[in-house]
Amino acid sequence: MVRWWGRSLSVVLLLGGAGVASAQQDFSKVEITSQKLAEGVYMLQGAGGNIGLSVGADAAFLIDDQYAPLTPKIKAAVAALTNKPVKFVLNTHWHGDHSGGNKDFGEAGTLIVAHENVRKRMSTEQFIEAFGMKTPAADPVALPVVTFTDSVAFHINGEDIQGFHVAPAHTDGDTIVQFRKADVLHGGDTFFNGMYPFIDLSSGGSVSGMIAATDRMLALAGDGTKIIPGHGPLATKSDLKAYRDMLATARDRVAALVKEGKTLEQVTAARPLAELDAKWGQGFLKADPFVSILYKDLSRPTGK
Repeated sequence: MVRWWGRSLSVVLLLGGAGVASAQQDFSKVEITSQKLAEGVYMLQGAGGNIGLSVGADAAFLIDDQYAPLTPKIKAAVAALTNKPVKFVLNTHWHGDHSGGNKDFGEAGTLIVAHENVRKRMSTEQFIEAFGMKTPAADPVALPVVTFTDSVAFHINGEDIQGFHVAPAHTDGDTIVQFRKADVLHGGDTFFNGMYPFIDLSSGGSVSGMIAATDRMLALAGDGTKIIPGHGPLATKSDLKAYRDMLATARDRVAALVKEGKTLEQVTAARPLAELDAKWGQGFLKADPFVSILYKDLSRPTGK
């Protein structure tokens, strides 16, 4: 697998630690844009994972904070919408394109919140096997100071914000976030809108977990719900359903070939996702590395 990832620098930058990213990407050209989803609720986009933002009378509340070099730009984007400080950052998982700004926000007094597995992984050196890449332990200031096991609730800016931990999907620390009054969901990296997702098997992820996470979101979503994906444009429930169907189709096709005893090379050569590629294989993750992830996952004793 590593030989494929070595050709895909964008994937390494997407998911690596802030230090790796800042050494290889010019963040000076990145612009942070904001999209209003409901009164007081926004999606911010720049480089890395999409950010959710709540503003109002109480404070600014962020879901994820991208890369450390972008923190000044993120703060400026927030300041353009509110004069309140960023009081909370909720990390959807540990990857650096979603938590790289933690240190800067933490030093400024922001309270970092995440599932307990996020703190565990950020506290020690991590190895993302798919990339052959080590990520050093985070600075203590960057670590979540409030952790939870199942769910967490915030009552802020007149909004009820609920974070739900899901079974290992993209990683073992994924959180889905619901803005109940605004009817907005943030799926973190359990949802890559319009593209094949990266599933971090070395961080506990699995394709069956990804499907279960999308099912959890589909149960929460209505026809008018706005859904912030970890990556990609703002989505609807129908977009999420299409993504879920793609994941199930991909899993079932690769699983059938695994059951036949095919090798990875044979499975790749069979091109089981051929008709899906035009829609889903045009992002940073192409069909062959996605098939490789599925093959490794489904070949494990726990693969399903």
